[in-house]
Amino acid sequence: MISTTQLSDAIRAALSTVDDPEMPGVSIIELGLLESLEVGLDGKVRIGLIPTFSGCPALTAIANDVRMVVERIEAVSTVEVVFLTAPAWSVDRVTGAAEAQLRNGLGIAVERTGRATCPRCGTVTSEQSMFGPTRCRAVHRCQGCGEVVEVMR
Repeated sequence: MISTTQLSDAIRAALSTVDDPEMPGVSIIELGLLESLEVGLDGKVRIGLIPTFSGCPALTAIANDVRMVVERIEAVSTVEVVFLTAPAWSVDRVTGAAEAQLRNGLGIAVERTGRATCPRCGTVTSEQSMFGPTRCRAVHRCQGCGEVVEVMR
């Protein structure tokens, strides 16, 4: 029989394979979406996720992907995915590996302490619009190279 600790580890490993559908190559773990994981002795699993934005259209896809990978684990009997309203998600939850993938792989900057730097040249950016292609991103312009930059906020 598998222990709840071993099962929790297996679930975390499985969750690390689930990418945010709007950010390929960046897992929900690396984005800091996982807030809670409850594992019962009977294999019942409850996963609490914090959305980057409460109205994110990708939430259904994320929940489906989470259920799919966790249900593949033999010791799991049921999976419940809930989106939590607290604490609020912030870019402080994004890991260094995710920030590097956002910057280098997707050309997206991460705004920390009120500023973001261009993923192309490293110069500070200035906000052009708080409304980007998704609600968790804004549009900035690089003050160095002049490029338009998406910034996760």
